Amino acid sequence: MRLAELSERSGVPIATIKYYLREGLLAPGRQINARTAEYDEEHLRRLRLVRAMIQVGRVPVATVREVLGHVDDDSLGRSIRLGAALWALPQVPEPDEDDEYVQAAQQEVSTLLDRLGWENAKRLTTISPAYRSLVVAVAAFRRLGYGWGAELLAPYAELMHRTAVLDLDNMETHPSEAERIEFAILGAILNEPVLQALHRLAQEEETTRRYGFE
Repeated sequence: MRLAELSERSGVPIATIKYYLREGLLAPGRQINARTAEYDEEHLRRLRLVRAMIQVGRVPVATVREVLGHVDDDSLGRSIRLGAALWALPQVPEPDEDDEYVQAAQQEVSTLLDRLGWENAKRLTTISPAYRSLVVAVAAFRRLGYGWGAELLAPYAELMHRTAVLDLDNMETHPSEAERIEFAILGAILNEPVLQALHRLAQEEETTRRYGFE
């Protein structure tokens, strides 16, 4: 397809597509002559991925480029490839290691991982943004006087593990490795708002069941 058709099918303006091409977010088309290039279904799929990351996920262009670099690096194994791509997404700041609430949160999260038997997660704590995010959140709860710890977190973690199994089961239904990794990236960007919305809907439902609409 030509650029105009790519724009029409994707819903992305031609000027924006050209910008993505210049920024290396989209591979160049097959050159037909000095002024014309041809694009295929792979370009269309990648363009939709880029658009979702930028418009829905609010991911900066430079970060999108980094994430896609990991997605396209077939020299890496699946775990490293997926982990590197996900870790390139925007993350929370580093926790203050001298903060007593952070230290307490780290201890509780470590106890949680032991309780769950998540040995691989324990091995990744020094580099995992997800671990840091959990520590920061638990520290914030504890700073406000709520004793969030391993015992309260464990049932939530078990539900999230079941969600992760569903995520990877769905990912593995896609035929190519690139599609699987792309699906996982989209899941990190789009599925989390879906899960958050479902959580809030469930809270609304359970609240009204218990206390009515007053």
